[in-house]
Amino acid sequence: MGSGLSMRAKHEITRKFARQYSAAEKGTKSKLLDEVCAITGWSRDNARRQLKLALQPRRVNAKKRKPRALKYTDTAIAVLHRVWAFAGGISGKYLAATMELQLMLLETHGELVPGKGGYSDGVRDELLAMSPATIDRYLAPARAKDPLRGITTTTPGPLLRNSITVRKAGDEIEAVPGFFEGDTVAHCGPVLKGEFARTLDMTDMHTGWTYTRSIRNNAHLHLRDALDRFIADTPFEVTGVDFDNGSEFINYDVIGWAAELDIYFTRSRPYKKNDQATVESKNNQIVRRYGFYWRYDTPAQLRLLGELWPLVNDRHNFLTPTKKPIGWDTDGKGRRRRVYDTLATPFDRLLRSGVLTSERTAELTAYRDSLNPAHIAREIDRIQQRLTWLAADKTRKLEAAELAKQPDPTAGVKPARTRKKQAS
Repeated sequence: MGSGLSMRAKHEITRKFARQYSAAEKGTKSKLLDEVCAITGWSRDNARRQLKLALQPRRVNAKKRKPRALKYTDTAIAVLHRVWAFAGGISGKYLAATMELQLMLLETHGELVPGKGGYSDGVRDELLAMSPATIDRYLAPARAKDPLRGITTTTPGPLLRNSITVRKAGDEIEAVPGFFEGDTVAHCGPVLKGEFARTLDMTDMHTGWTYTRSIRNNAHLHLRDALDRFIADTPFEVTGVDFDNGSEFINYDVIGWAAELDIYFTRSRPYKKNDQATVESKNNQIVRRYGFYWRYDTPAQLRLLGELWPLVNDRHNFLTPTKKPIGWDTDGKGRRRRVYDTLATPFDRLLRSGVLTSERTAELTAYRDSLNPAHIAREIDRIQQRLTWLAADKTRKLEAAELAKQPDPTAGVKPARTRKKQAS
């Protein structure tokens, strides 16, 4: 029942009755409680609780602590978001390792000009001074979401499998560049029916150098052409390849190709994805991240993928650092942990390996310095938007059709019978 009083007035009245209520006898307390309920409209339980709370010391509002002054300016944070977007949305650890290179290339191509857009020498110093954790904290609101998921298409090939050397996850990593793990990624969307594009993904075990190329389907003719282009476009000698047990690789045509070029050929164990951990990670980091999970089955979509991968490969091979495991160690509590080397781009690792001639080194260095991260980012975004416009609607319709085919899990289930209680 309401009393018409404000909550503040009710609490003032309660405080006036509180001391008297605390010191009173039981009978008197009951009368005081009735009086408080009549004035405030509270229930007896609530009135009793409010009278007890009124005697407790009130907490004085402490002064709010002033927020710590920002170490980096808003302008520097705004420029950080631009650089991060141009770099492909990599983590703070990787961005900090290549910040100097990214800024140098963006300044060279006029994307960051001192005195324009808030950029200055002071902002440059701030960006170079940021730690990986600070970069991640400032970039947290801008993190991208994952695209839709796909399905696997690897099936064991029945031919020649037992005659090919098996390479396991624990085998030694090659000490020089040239040995590649390879796999194909299906752009089938939610269904495997019909013809759809696939992407050949090749990753060097020593440097992390990546080559990707999309083909019309898994026919030996298209795969053989992609492998020939891989050999021609790789800037160092390919000495060996390791594939999974898919029939697109385990066949006379591909094995004959490797034999002609004197390339060492191995395969992983069936159903052991960890044997190809390097290329499996690149399937997600490169192909799925940039090519998404849409279904691509038209010539126009295949052409767009052909435009996309050279840009992605340039960004990854020349501008994006990676880390590689080099051994094991134990922490202070005796727990085993992985040890990694210093962050470096695949191109820097290739230079340190010493397999390139001086002319080739100068050529690749000049090419790296000619790259414009902002132009690469804009072109990748343009192609991705075009691919999404061409393929997203069709993929979603296929996904909805597949979900509609799934049986109702409740169909045919009889409700449980309950026994009626017999009257005693």
